Amino acid sequence: MSILLDHDWRQEFNRLQGAYSSSTMRGYYSDTEAFVTWCATEGLPTPFPASVETVCLFLEDQGKSLAPSTVRRRLYAIRKVHRLLRLPDPTYDEDINLAFRRVKRSKPIRPKQAKGLTKDYLDQFLKNEPDTPWGLRNRAMLSLGYELLTRRAELVALLAEDIEELGDGTLRVLIRRSKSDPFGAGRTAFTSQRTARFVRDWLDWRGDYIPWLFCPIYQGKAVNRDLSTTTVKRLIKDAATRAGLDAAEVNAFSGHSLRVGAAQDLLKRGFDTAAIMRAGGWKSIGVLTRYLENAEHNVWV
Repeated sequence: MSILLDHDWRQEFNRLQGAYSSSTMRGYYSDTEAFVTWCATEGLPTPFPASVETVCLFLEDQGKSLAPSTVRRRLYAIRKVHRLLRLPDPTYDEDINLAFRRVKRSKPIRPKQAKGLTKDYLDQFLKNEPDTPWGLRNRAMLSLGYELLTRRAELVALLAEDIEELGDGTLRVLIRRSKSDPFGAGRTAFTSQRTARFVRDWLDWRGDYIPWLFCPIYQGKAVNRDLSTTTVKRLIKDAATRAGLDAAEVNAFSGHSLRVGAAQDLLKRGFDTAAIMRAGGWKSIGVLTRYLENAEHNVWV
């Protein structure tokens, strides 16, 4: 079997375009790069096709400094490259399974949980947003993201045509595509009148020539392009800072905090996990259970 050059796997990754999200594509690239670089550093030959021994050594070496979830993701990238190149796949060998089990057992840590941006925090953050174009946008994003239980990518992917104003002053919103819905079946969610008002105020300033619901603002003008997912994390932390929270509390918030906090509030209001899963588009109860852990001790207060 001939040894394949490094550029071959890059070319083959072009076949994935349109089949996976941009974040998944970035992950495949970065994780494969990590494997290729590691092989070069260790003086090993071009890594495709990889031997079982090489993959085992790589996984165990990566496990010394990385979380098991990251090591697993890199294993999946190695598997994907071998499939794309139509090479024998070494990643299902039992030695690979044992190597990964050693990685997991060496770091028995619980996943870090984002701090929930509950309604109390939301009200505080909204009150402290400035009366500027940025404040108009951020109020709408914070309030909408909380009420729709959106992931970061879902929030920034919303289009203006995805919202419909109803007769009672609320909004019906179509969330077209998500991590758990890669083929875009979509789910429908509804807002309060307050959130609808924030969205209308933002759109009145932004104008109707931009397809994305939310967009960047440069020198006081709306820019005709979408936002990155990192914007959600940044605006949450900025809002927490403006609200006067201490640095440790600010750092505990993340781009997932809107989704976490809304789920926790629904639990405290008496909704069961099945209803919360439907509201947030969860397919697995495992992640939701972690979100709800910090809320459970307050349920009966």
